[in-house]
Amino acid sequence: MKALIGLVVCAVALLSGCCTAGPAALSITTILQEPFTMTQGSELEGYCIDLLAEIAKKLGFKYEVHLVKDGKYGRQDESGNWLGMIGEVVRGEADLAVAPLTLTATRELSVEMSTPFMQTGVGFILSKDLGSEESHFVSFLFPFSTEMWVGVLMAFLVTGLCIYLVARISPCEWADPETDEHSFTLLHSFWYITGALTLQGAGPHPKGLSGRIISAIWWVFAVVLLACYFSNFNTMLRSDTKHVSVMNFDELARQDVIDYGTVEGGSTFNFFKNSNNPTYRSIFQHMERKKSCVRSVEEGNRRAQEGNYAFIGEAASLDIAVARYCNLIRSSELIAMRGYSIAAPLGSPMMKNITVAILQLSESGELAYLQSKWWANSCMPEGGQAPQALQAHLLRGLFMLLALGCGLGLLIALLELASKARDQAKDQKVREHEERILNGLKKYIQLKSEVYIHLSQMHLNSVFHNC
Repeated sequence: MKALIGLVVCAVALLSGCCTAGPAALSITTILQEPFTMTQGSELEGYCIDLLAEIAKKLGFKYEVHLVKDGKYGRQDESGNWLGMIGEVVRGEADLAVAPLTLTATRELSVEMSTPFMQTGVGFILSKDLGSEESHFVSFLFPFSTEMWVGVLMAFLVTGLCIYLVARISPCEWADPETDEHSFTLLHSFWYITGALTLQGAGPHPKGLSGRIISAIWWVFAVVLLACYFSNFNTMLRSDTKHVSVMNFDELARQDVIDYGTVEGGSTFNFFKNSNNPTYRSIFQHMERKKSCVRSVEEGNRRAQEGNYAFIGEAASLDIAVARYCNLIRSSELIAMRGYSIAAPLGSPMMKNITVAILQLSESGELAYLQSKWWANSCMPEGGQAPQALQAHLLRGLFMLLALGCGLGLLIALLELASKARDQAKDQKVREHEERILNGLKKYIQLKSEVYIHLSQMHLNSVFHNC
């Protein structure tokens, strides 16, 4: 009986121990690469650390993170064995690899890869000191945007036509209304406003009030416009922003002044190695011949900062280097678009749930928030923002003032014409009244003359009769 009670007590103890014991923490391998994983004292931080925390919160597992022992991402050696983080997952030394691991067909055959949590492409960075100032024949147009130049041209044409119209309408612009000789032509109008743009009072000048109002508003428009143009042009001339002379891989392959390379054995290295594109093959042959590849991203960034070296890598890593180091700039061209994924052993039951969690984080905007958090640009050009072409909407008040001035000038010209017409009508009435009076006087004088002549004849007749 005692033995039976002892067995029951042991069984209860074992069962209680099994019930209270929590699940084992997952072993997570990662690699130091800013800003994916970085050290902060004795702790790790970065994009991948935050991503892992969000996934663990959704799936409810515990984890322990360690850095990969050999400092490599994952490639096969000459005997076919995997190195780096992929090797640790394949050998069972880690349950997951959470890092900027590129999703490739070779890796997919050896481990389970999740849906990508970030899309990127291959580009290159180099020092701004290797850049050269580009000279343009139309660089004097750069201070204004295309929309701004179109607006200025339209304002020029409309104002010239308005001055010509008010000159045609206003009676003050006519040298001799009786002979219809007009002294202010369309050519005079455009010549006058062109002179205002050069701050020269080219004649002839409008003489009427309506034309002078439009002219005054146009002078204000011209002075403000020139002030904005020269201010922006001076800022652009003094800007230290450089235009890199090599902006794509074709130009990089055709020059032999700047050395270039990528991380040896990485996915970018294998892309150039396996590519059939002549340009990419030429780049790979150069890297092999010059032995210009580096062992890590940090070494590539350092060599790019030192100058005369272009580091080829994935845009996500290059962008953070450009954001941190002000003397670096990234190429505008991106090739070989790919994604970063989480790796797990083949047949891992967790991969389906991890993929779903990544999709949920993407749909909720959490991935976008993490990227904006860790890719914040702390590098600004000297003097603040780089100068940009002046946009038309920034001077919309000036254009509205010009339109108001043209409208007011046309209105006053019409009033001048109406006033002139009314004065002419009054003068016509006065002339008609004077003509009626003169005609009456003429008739009266004529009648008086006829009466006088008749009386004179009667008198003469009577004289002759008496004689």
